[in-house]
Amino acid sequence: MSVRFNEDEFALLKNLLLIYEWGQRTLLTKLNIMQEDFKSFQENNPIEYIKGRIKSPESIAQKLYKLNLEITAENVKTHLKDVAGVRIICPFARDIHYLVGLLRSMPDVNILDEKDYVSNPKPSGYRSYHVILEVPVFYSGKIEHVVVEVQIRTEAMNFWSTLEHKARYKYQEHIPEHLCDELVICANKIAELDQRMFLIHEIISLINQDT
Repeated sequence: MSVRFNEDEFALLKNLLLIYEWGQRTLLTKLNIMQEDFKSFQENNPIEYIKGRIKSPESIAQKLYKLNLEITAENVKTHLKDVAGVRIICPFARDIHYLVGLLRSMPDVNILDEKDYVSNPKPSGYRSYHVILEVPVFYSGKIEHVVVEVQIRTEAMNFWSTLEHKARYKYQEHIPEHLCDELVICANKIAELDQRMFLIHEIISLINQDT
């Protein structure tokens, strides 16, 4: 079923999405500085790359509909925490919790909620660390605290998540049981691969120290 904002609410949503974009850009600036710091002054860089995204009006409307909420800009601001999103991809799974610690220590950033699907994967096999935070944005002579969702994962976890998302879209959230089982097996193998790759990285580091 196609759902959408009416004309008046869509106009309000456009203004709201601009503020979410400012909040996302503010956080991205902080994270990009952090990444440059790692590249320039630190031995190891726990960040492969960083991506940002803003949910489309169509996706927002669908989510409000699924939550049985009226499709209004006010409900977006009140009930949705993932309109603005940032994804951080790490080289190794062990980098994830380190980066979460850095997010907690960032000045002017307020952590609202955390979900550790790395240590405690979802039954589907999904692994990632989610942080919901607020970033202050100054505009029109006032400060607005904008909510941004941050997801931190490895490249392997990200590949699995993309594949699982395609399966959910294809089967309209009703993935056949045999395919669900296969996805869980793949998720477990990916977790094992992440661990083995880190061990190889550690061995190489030790060899480099001896030369």
